[in-house]
Amino acid sequence: MSPEPLTLTPAAARRIALIAEKQARAPILRLAVEGGGCSGFQYKFDLADAPEGDDMVSETDGVRLVVDPVSLDLIAGSTVDFVESLGGAAFKVENPQAAAGCGCGASFGI
Repeated sequence: MSPEPLTLTPAAARRIALIAEKQARAPILRLAVEGGGCSGFQYKFDLADAPEGDDMVSETDGVRLVVDPVSLDLIAGSTVDFVESLGGAAFKVENPQAAAGCGCGASFGI
């Protein structure tokens, strides 16, 4: 069995579960890549009601991360984490394919 193309950390799973519970939604995070941002591409996070037919699904602690095939080509092998620091709290994508990124971590270039 090959490793999952995306990894959701336990910290990210806990945060998604908390957000989903407050919004009375399923604990499913959709991660997509869109054109834009200061480095060419940007990450988009949203809660989903269910995976779509061709989505890649990764699960950690009962929380699912879903990604469409086009976005997956740009972020395969990535880890999605939730980090808290003095500057704030945010989801962070560690993308091994990104050749460049911005200071805020919300966009990347390949």
